[in-house]
Amino acid sequence: MSTVAPLSFTTPRLDALPLDPAYADEMAAVLADPALYVFTGGGPPDPAALRARYERQCAGSPDPGELWWNWVLRVRAEGCLAGYVQATVRGPRVEIAWVIGTPWQGRGYASEAAQGLAAHLVAAGGVRELVAHIHPDHAVSSAVAAAAGLRPTGEWEDGEQRWAADTSVPGAREGLLPVGPSRRHGPTQDRP
Repeated sequence: MSTVAPLSFTTPRLDALPLDPAYADEMAAVLADPALYVFTGGGPPDPAALRARYERQCAGSPDPGELWWNWVLRVRAEGCLAGYVQATVRGPRVEIAWVIGTPWQGRGYASEAAQGLAAHLVAAGGVRELVAHIHPDHAVSSAVAAAAGLRPTGEWEDGEQRWAADTSVPGAREGLLPVGPSRRHGPTQDRP
């Protein structure tokens, strides 16, 4: 995993495109429903604030030992953005997160995106552990994490349960590919 910038990847129905501030206006509409913030806090960003966040994220982490990789998710059949995935890379440990806008929920896009992200990261090499943090009441996001091959660890951080997958264990890579719907999760860089 030597690349500094994230590379695009695809899933059966989604294109994961490296984040660009030019996506801010469309993504502000995707992230406009206050219901997206029930488990994470905050509220819908306006386009200018989202553009500023995207500029910070694209500039990268101030920590030289950490990479911020972010992708917007385009639904290929509709030609529109529907959410995002992100990965905070710290050597062999990668924390992942996902958000799907309300109009696209219930279609399995979050699970598909999380599985695609996990597979993409593992295929890039060097990933030993995938991690996500999930609010204990967010059953849909827990199902997405499980679909991506993560399991609850019993550890907690800021009121959220830590889920993880050890990708160095034989057979772990095969465990990174089932399916199911979601809303969002994983506090890595900025919240939605």
